[in-house]
Amino acid sequence: MEASVSNLEICNLAYTGKFEQLKKCVLSDRSLATKTDQDHRTALHWACSAGHVDIVQFLLDIGVEVDLKDDASWTPLHIAASAGREEIVRSLITKGAQLNSVNQNGCTPLHYAASKDRYEIALLLLENGADPNATDKLESTPLHRASAKGNYRLIQLLLKQSASTNIQDSEGNTPLHLACDEERVEAAKLLVEHGASIYIENKEEKTPLQIAKGGLGTLLRRIVEG
Repeated sequence: MEASVSNLEICNLAYTGKFEQLKKCVLSDRSLATKTDQDHRTALHWACSAGHVDIVQFLLDIGVEVDLKDDASWTPLHIAASAGREEIVRSLITKGAQLNSVNQNGCTPLHYAASKDRYEIALLLLENGADPNATDKLESTPLHRASAKGNYRLIQLLLKQSASTNIQDSEGNTPLHLACDEERVEAAKLLVEHGASIYIENKEEKTPLQIAKGGLGTLLRRIVEG
């Protein structure tokens, strides 16, 4: 017996990739394609989660609503971006998925691509119009997320796509504060080279320079004074 993720059979079929069975069910009762389960998820949400491209394509082709939100306001695109399902992200975008849709934490799909280092997915989202400066409920941008994790290529990508380096989150931290706090040396250097201020104070009245450990502060000051 396979683990069931849902109280709806159609959602379990979508999650476990039983395409033929799912297709048969849906073609005999179209309403199943959009039925929601205990998490307010549809078969499309679950197929995106598990990465079943054929099922996603089938559901989209028969006209399933692409931006339905689950009980935490995650769209299929949030799920696919977070789970690293590049081909599915592409299909959802082609069908007009809202790129800047926010879930209950105020996060866009790009926030998850940035924190989980999903470079190709972040590139797809940005090239199709995702906002690099979208802020979540903690006023964090995708650049805050990528900087805290030290996701170097993603930081480069966001900067190239006009991500602002000096936006402060609800704690007053800029992406550079977070990079310094987590000792992400290369990320911190990159941010400073792209105009991140070493002098902005957070709510604890600390600058990135004061947070920087070891020789990082000296290094950053040298870049600025260059």
